[in-house]
Amino acid sequence: MKINGETRSARKDREIIEAATAAFIAKGYDGTSMEEIATKAGASKQTVYKHFTDKETLFSEVVESTASQTNDVVESVTMLLSEAQFMEGGLQQLARRMTTTLMDDNLLKLRRLIIANSDRMPQLGRSWYEKGFERMLASVASCFQKLTSRGLLQTSDPRLAASHLFGMLLWIPMNEAMFTGSNPRSKADLERHADASVEAFLAAYGARLK
Repeated sequence: MKINGETRSARKDREIIEAATAAFIAKGYDGTSMEEIATKAGASKQTVYKHFTDKETLFSEVVESTASQTNDVVESVTMLLSEAQFMEGGLQQLARRMTTTLMDDNLLKLRRLIIANSDRMPQLGRSWYEKGFERMLASVASCFQKLTSRGLLQTSDPRLAASHLFGMLLWIPMNEAMFTGSNPRSKADLERHADASVEAFLAAYGARLK
């Protein structure tokens, strides 16, 4: 039976993953028990184990689910970096969206948690990178290639150019947040940082008027 297009089993999966995400972020991997997750999800411990074999499997699902939250950014790349949107400030819009999304407090907390457990669960970090950051990088690089072919950018290596943009956008605010344990920057501050990064990027890679 489906409710709002979601089967009962899929709904329970989602509820357990949401409860597990909140628990892992609050108490860390070692500090979280399956019993606590069951209580938060409003389910029995047996139900949680029926849907997810063990805690590591559930943590993996949390990572997969959260990595997919960046899909909205990935999907917006093609639209905002089309020729028409690029000419109307699409790169600035994308930079702002990417920065504020990746600097979300809960996303940062989960990122720290994945890094803390990367030695014993290296596949999770790899999955997070490949399905999140790597996808965004590849998508932006593809768009930069098209914009270069149309004379709107000058990039001999579109992927390297995309890496430079990502580095300017995220290196300082991300490291600041990761090492201090908090995100001290407001949305307005992050957007100003994104705008300045785009300005510097276009100074290096923007098309030169003849």
